Amino acid sequence: MKVEIFSDVVCPWCYIGHARFGRAAEKFRAKGGTIEVTMRPFQLNPDAPSEGEPLIPALQRKFGPNAGQMVERVVGAAAAEGLEMHYDKAVNASTFEAHRLIEVAGRQGLGQEMAERLFRAYFAEGRNVADAGVLGELAAEVGVRDSGEGAEEVREQLARARSLGISGVPLFLFEGKYAVSGAQPEDAFTAAIDEVAERTGQTPITRLGGQGDGCDDGYCAV
Repeated sequence: MKVEIFSDVVCPWCYIGHARFGRAAEKFRAKGGTIEVTMRPFQLNPDAPSEGEPLIPALQRKFGPNAGQMVERVVGAAAAEGLEMHYDKAVNASTFEAHRLIEVAGRQGLGQEMAERLFRAYFAEGRNVADAGVLGELAAEVGVRDSGEGAEEVREQLARARSLGISGVPLFLFEGKYAVSGAQPEDAFTAAIDEVAERTGQTPITRLGGQGDGCDDGYCAV
């Protein structure tokens, strides 16, 4: 099953949704299913500065007196998932280079891991995800070799998101045609995965008992 996750690394509900979906995906894999996840870019604030600025004042400018309540709600939701969020340390910054790094990581089979590390760096550690030095350090931690490429692919995928009418994230696109929007509860993701698997004939076989001797591809060792 192919799943594309449109998200932004400065989006709190993307971080929460990523965690919930990940647990649902692991349940599906445990039943014998396969899920191939590709991270896709979306920029909530494409005009954010590369040099960065404290996040709280930026939120107050945008949302006014409701900013504090919004932060409290999302921090509480994150804590329930075991995720740390420290808005007092967070740095509002451009996410284009972070998405480019995720694109490069995806080519190396580490897209999800790179996205998760960027989420944590932004929300828990107060790192500037637009800073080249920070991105280089995070890439090394995950084991990603940054080729410096990927910018054009990010622009293409940002344009694709607009053409698909995506105006908010996270959005989970199954098999290119079934969409789940928002940081749904884990059970909702589980149900969505199972439904898509049934619709597309990918429902895994439920195995009973342990693993016995058998033959692979018509050959047996006797």
